[in-house]
Amino acid sequence: MATQVVFGDAQLSLGDWLADLAVDALIDEADLSPKPGLVDRRGNGAHTDLHLGLMHASALALWPSFKAMAEAAQQRGAIDQALREDVGRIGREGEVEMLRVTGGVNTHRGAIWALGLLSAAAALESLELTPEQVAVRAARLALLNDRAAPVTGDSHGAQVCRLYGVHGAREEAQLGFPTVIQQALPQLARSRAAGAGEQNARLDALLAIMTQLADTCVLYRAGMAGLTCMQSGARAVLAAGGCASLDGRRLLRDLERDMLRLRASPGGAADLLAATLFLDRLQHGLPAQLGSL
Repeated sequence: MATQVVFGDAQLSLGDWLADLAVDALIDEADLSPKPGLVDRRGNGAHTDLHLGLMHASALALWPSFKAMAEAAQQRGAIDQALREDVGRIGREGEVEMLRVTGGVNTHRGAIWALGLLSAAAALESLELTPEQVAVRAARLALLNDRAAPVTGDSHGAQVCRLYGVHGAREEAQLGFPTVIQQALPQLARSRAAGAGEQNARLDALLAIMTQLADTCVLYRAGMAGLTCMQSGARAVLAAGGCASLDGRRLLRDLERDMLRLRASPGGAADLLAATLFLDRLQHGLPAQLGSL
């Protein structure tokens, strides 16, 4: 029995709708400006191999994978070993397609992991879930071992986690996305309530992530000094009133200057901002009617 999501006269399958949310979250994250060190509408940030058009193309190429993960969850109906291996297989296939579209550039590997887990978690049972409940489900799935995963060499993230003794993207998911649930979503709500405007509220949510996250992308490029610079700079912007304030905006420019000088791009924070926007839409953008066919 396939759940249908109804918008006026239009109907989408639940898998279609969740894939739309995931891709929209990735595109909105890419478009958000000005982001320190990251690709946005102004330019390539600290990257030499990425640009906004490539980020858009990558996001759109992942739509079938997000839909397939949600549909696998619907078909399995429970968080178990079979679903974990379905999600892992579909995610690896999505990564291959991403690399084909981008000519070998890693645009969204971390986002495939985070949004894939969340899409699968959201597709199970009822849509009437809080972000916390979806994150807990995703964590249960992430804690299962994917026996079909290929044994590969050390990734940059794995090297950094071992060297600095920090948690990476895998552990963030296994812990239930605490940076998203405890930092980003509350900051997004506070900034909206304060009248910051949607773009500034989203920038503040990104900065809230940056204050806490041991971003392995930054650590790989700039070491612990770069991570400290990112975290302290983000805290300073929020303490000054956030991105909707004049002082906060000036400090945001200072943070961007430092990130560019260090050639450091907080890609892990960007992935978690996309996860934040996905869960926010899931919470506040539910359609009026749901039906089963």
